[in-house]
Parts: sequence; structure tokens; C-alpha cells
Amino acid sequence: MSDPAVVVEYRNPKERLGHAVHRHKPVSREGLTERLFTLLFTGLVYPQIWEDPEVDMEAMAIEPGQHVVAIASGGCNVMSYLAADPGRITALDLNPAHIALNKLKREAALRLPSYEHFRRFFGDADSSENIGFYETFLRDNLDPETRRYWEKRSISGRRRISLFARGFYRHGLLGSFIGAAHLAAKVYGVKLAEILDLKSMEEQRRYFDEKLAPLFDRKLVAWITSKPASLYGLGIPPSQYEALAGGREMREVLRERLETLTCDFPIADNYFAWQAFARHYGPDSAGSLPPYLKRENFSALQARAERVDVLNKSFTEFLRAEPDASADRYVLLDAQDWMTDEQLNDLWEQITRTAKPGARVIFRTAAEPTLLPGRVADDILSRWHYREAESARFTRQDRSSIYGGFHLYELES
Repeated sequence: MSDPAVVVEYRNPKERLGHAVHRHKPVSREGLTERLFTLLFTGLVYPQIWEDPEVDMEAMAIEPGQHVVAIASGGCNVMSYLAADPGRITALDLNPAHIALNKLKREAALRLPSYEHFRRFFGDADSSENIGFYETFLRDNLDPETRRYWEKRSISGRRRISLFARGFYRHGLLGSFIGAAHLAAKVYGVKLAEILDLKSMEEQRRYFDEKLAPLFDRKLVAWITSKPASLYGLGIPPSQYEALAGGREMREVLRERLETLTCDFPIADNYFAWQAFARHYGPDSAGSLPPYLKRENFSALQARAERVDVLNKSFTEFLRAEPDASADRYVLLDAQDWMTDEQLNDLWEQITRTAKPGARVIFRTAAEPTLLPGRVADDILSRWHYREAESARFTRQDRSSIYGGFHLYELES
């Protein structure tokens, strides 16, 4: 266990991320793949986050006024949690692109004049009008660093903010990964968007069995997915690749996860399926939009967005500076899959110290089981109750379908 009195000073965001990811020497094969991942991960990875916020909110049971500490990622979940009326949300991320995206979403909720503006900006994210919205309502309200990020020009001369006029969700590592999957399927005669026209769960099952499952028997697909770098677009570092594979061929694991996404939920009610198969969100109905983009939540978003603090820090780094018993809910996403035992113990020591009575922690894992027993010290973990039955139910309910397990822990009274 690391000494909680030792505070690591980071010179830049890349160094923070490297501390979280790097396990091997730079000159080793493993070290090179880790540093390639770090390089890619400092840019935009997740235009949208792939954890189901409705499952999160049910599991956390957020009460008005509570303090939620969460990994920010693309910001969809952090903004969605505002519907539950927390008193404060601290959104943390190692990636400066995600920090800029979260700050843009927060200011847009505060400054854009109507739901239609907000929906067009972050729901459709493909209109030239969005650039005008940025210039009129958002630009002058952003801090200088965030403004510099969105106005930096690429080699083509376009500013980053122009992504919202060109289909934002088709960009970033995740957007590129999904685009590559569409291209690969098309090579084998499968148009993934066809699934959106299906009318029943039975048709979805038949489509998967006849069109999608056979793709994973192709030699090229098997070869590509056997390389850890092939999943960098999902934000999966080399250390998590092995946990996700669980000793099996990666193509088998991916086939199972795609089967869940395709067959276990009605397509019309699953905005993750819309993003996977259509590369955009669906209409304003049922579950085709994340909570923060639904019309009925917009007034709450406007009223509460100021409660969100966005910080470029690691979870442990932030908590180490917080007072005892100062937070109620913790959202770790899948970050623990990246961690060494030392980092896990350091994290949970700080969570336990800062947790109020009845605090809850939620996280996801690439593999099915919770990864904490046997790795986090007994004197820490024994203070937490693992809600095993609820965790299994929430795993089944998670519409993103990408993770092996959802886990809920509650601080013992």
C-alpha cells in the first residue's frame, strides 16, 4: 500500500495518464504498446460514454444534496446524474480532451437558450448552426484553456469545434473504431444500419445469428482482434485487454458482447445500439437518447449545471486532498481494470476515509467478477458490503453491453 502522505506532482496530463497505464520498461514490447496507448489516449477518445447512466442512477440511489465523485469520460453520465438532484458533482479525468468536452457541456447547459439548441448541439452534433451557437453563447464563457482546446486548428485548418458541424460522434478513437467496424462489415456484405429497421426482438435475434455472428469466424477478424492495439478505439489499454479476454480468443468475447447489445434490448429503446449501428442518436422517444439529452430533463440541467466541477486529476489524487466523510457516491467506471494492487489499495483507502455513512461505490469490470477480493486489504474491504444480487441484476440491465460486470459496494454502518 502506498503512503497516503506522499503526494505525486505531475507536470502535465500525459504524465498523469502514464502513471496510470505504464507497467513495463519503455524499451520492452509491452512498454511500447502502453506508451502508444498513452499517446492515443491524450486525444479525444469517447465522444460519448459507454456506461448506462440509468443503471448508474438506480444503483446509486442519489439523494438531493449529496456529493457525487465520478470519472468524467465523455460527460454524458455526469450531466445525466443532475436529474437526480445531487448537491455537487466532482467530475475527474486524466484526459484533457474529456475535460474540455465536459466543460463545454456544462457551459452549454447553462448558456444555450433552449432545449432545441442543446439537442441540436449535442444530440445531432452535425449542423453548421452549432458553430454559430458556440460563437454567440459559449465561447466567451469558457475558461481560456478550454477555449484554446476547441479553437485549435488541425492540419486541415479546421477548428476542433467544427466537429459539432461534421458529426461529432463519428470522431475520436471510439467514433473511428465504430467506423472501422462498419467498413469491415460492409466488406463482407453486411450493412450494420439495417438492424434499425427491424420490428421485433425475434428479428434482432435472427439478424445477429445470420448476419453478425458469422463475421467473427472470418480469419481477418480473428487476426485483427487478437492484437491489443485493435481495441484501443474502445479505450481498452493493454492491461485491460487480458482481463477482457479471460484466457479466450478476443473474437469470442466480442461476439458475446455484440450479441447482448443486439439481442437483449429493443433497438428502439437503446441509444447505445443507435450509436453502434447508425453512428448517431435516434429520435426523441423512449431510450434512444441519454437522460441529459431528453427534453424532460433540460430544465433541471439548466438549473443544476453549476454544481458540476470538472478537474484534470486522478480519483486518488483528488480524494487525498478532501476531508474525511465528505462524499456520498463514487463512480469509478472501469478504471480499476487498469490499476496495480498498490494503486487499488491507495484508491480504496482514500474512498473509505472520505466516504460518509451509507456511501455507495459503483464500477464496471471487463471480466464478470468483482476484482477487489484478494487485492484490496481486508481491513479496508471488510468495511464495505458487496451488493452481489443487485450487482448481477444491474449487469443484465446495462444496455451498453460492453462490460462483463457491474458492481455496487455500500459502506457498512
